[in-house]
Amino acid sequence: MLLSIIIPCFNESNTIKKVIDKVNNQKYVEKQIILVDDNSTDGTKDIIKNDLENVIDKVIYQSVNKGKGAAIRAALPFVKGDTVIIQDADLEYDPADYKILLDAIHKMNKMVVYGSRVLGKPRYKNKNFTSLYRIFFNHALTIITNILYDQRLTDAHTCYKVFDASLISKIQLVEDDFTFCPEFTAKISKLGIKIHEVPISYNGRSYQEGKKIKMSDGLRAVYVLFKNYISN
Repeated sequence: MLLSIIIPCFNESNTIKKVIDKVNNQKYVEKQIILVDDNSTDGTKDIIKNDLENVIDKVIYQSVNKGKGAAIRAALPFVKGDTVIIQDADLEYDPADYKILLDAIHKMNKMVVYGSRVLGKPRYKNKNFTSLYRIFFNHALTIITNILYDQRLTDAHTCYKVFDASLISKIQLVEDDFTFCPEFTAKISKLGIKIHEVPISYNGRSYQEGKKIKMSDGLRAVYVLFKNYISN
């Protein structure tokens, strides 16, 4: 079994080396690492070129900053694995959780598995996630997703999405930014697939530490959920 790990990256000079180290330390699975630098301006690109290209299977350098969704789309044509996982480059999500995610895919025969921060114990390692509007939007998006798409999720906006690579050819992704998350969930759901969840750890960052998602992203996510619901 080959696991393709897609890592979209923008201005993560403080964490990118640690993330790649953590990913490579997961020795129980054969890996293909695809890193997409989304035109970073903080020195991340130089770190990748000078220190990391030799330990990464495929590096893609975007000439224009387009967003997380566009970075993931750029990686998909290069996927060689049977299974795909999305890994953020900011250390909020721990690659040590890959095993529980992959066990659900392969031992429980699930097509799509999400890592739920809500199911994790303790729920969150870092209180930064618990700012009022972030809690509100995460729960609101999850509730809306469940109602519109007949899912039973606890954390629809999680980064950790693991899926069978055969699904790449069955959905057409168009969203460029953080709305990749609701778009992916919507289009997977429209295939009639029930998404399974497993508990994961989470170490949320503050905006001062580099958190990038904004309230406007939450509002646009709601729009994307409804847009895909009414579309054919």
